[in-house]
Amino acid sequence: MERSQLVWIVLLLACLLLSACTGNEQETLKDANHHESADRGKEIKTKEPEASHKEITLSAIGDMLIHSRVYEDARTDDGFNFMPMLEKVKPYLNDSTIAFANQETMIGGEALGLSSYPAFNSPFAVGDALKKAGVDVVSIANNHTLDRGEKAIMNATNHWEKIDMMYTGAYKSEADRNKLRVYETDEGISVAFLAYTYGTNGIPVPNGKGHLVNLIDKKVMSKRIEKAKQQADAVVLSLHYGPQYERMPSAGQKDLVQFAANEGVDVVLGHHPHVLQPIDWVEGNNGHQTLVAYSLGNFLSGQDEFYRRIGGIFKFSIEKTMENGESTVKVKEPKFMPTFVKFENRANFQVAPMHQLTDDELENAKGHYQDINQHMSRWMPELEFIEE
Repeated sequence: MERSQLVWIVLLLACLLLSACTGNEQETLKDANHHESADRGKEIKTKEPEASHKEITLSAIGDMLIHSRVYEDARTDDGFNFMPMLEKVKPYLNDSTIAFANQETMIGGEALGLSSYPAFNSPFAVGDALKKAGVDVVSIANNHTLDRGEKAIMNATNHWEKIDMMYTGAYKSEADRNKLRVYETDEGISVAFLAYTYGTNGIPVPNGKGHLVNLIDKKVMSKRIEKAKQQADAVVLSLHYGPQYERMPSAGQKDLVQFAANEGVDVVLGHHPHVLQPIDWVEGNNGHQTLVAYSLGNFLSGQDEFYRRIGGIFKFSIEKTMENGESTVKVKEPKFMPTFVKFENRANFQVAPMHQLTDDELENAKGHYQDINQHMSRWMPELEFIEE
């Protein structure tokens, strides 16, 4: 073979070999690109963040109506001690994130002169006992708010502040009233508390001092509720309303609760009838569900008629869900524990869980307890009763 032919053959083989290597490199690069693309796909398909759920519990009690026979029973050598009266129910208030009470008598203090019906004034020690029992918020808007005038209100609000108790419904000044009461919890759920009363037993509110007591006025309440909805996750409204001693809510009570539901209030706590009225869900505008206890009755008082000795602890949960940057709040799991005010010869007053009573303490105790349960759940058959 000639030398020139040999050279051409060598060159041809070299070209074929180079072409094969280049193809392999391109195939290898393609495979690499494919794997890189697949890896990027895995990164893009990240897991969506799960919704977060937070929850708190709230307890509410009815009227703290401190007659002279009650505060005299609490008198000690160096003052007053109401804690023995609340010892049996303290565990059921202490186990809640927030506990609320309707303090119907002003705690104006002994120096102002203690007094009973019809113009009440109670010792500071009532507030101290509520604090020790686990109460965090009190409503002081009721028909007895002005019983002993502005001085009693100032004394009371000063003491509430001294013991770090949130109060609502009556205030020291207009500036104080303008501070919306919002309870911030460690769980990150905030609750606004509003309180209003139908009147003050004919005692006129002093001119220019409307801050001394919140009177029911739908226009005023609507604006305040809207502000509360903007500043808090949930809104609880305390209403002092309705005929006394009636075990079923009146048309006026129902109308006011419907108004609250339409305005977007989450929970309504009713007071003033001094007897228990049923618990219910009320549907407002846009399907909003409002939980209502039409009346929580007397929690501690000197009234001796049977149904006026029965109150209770109303419990429910508030759940907050965060998802995609938006929050939703739901009131759920309402529960109730009836209570009974025990006493002997108008002394030894004590609030006791009704399910714990014996026939020695109350004749036919179990039958009365079952009747109260049926009464409170007549519109809410699923209502749970606390017996632990």
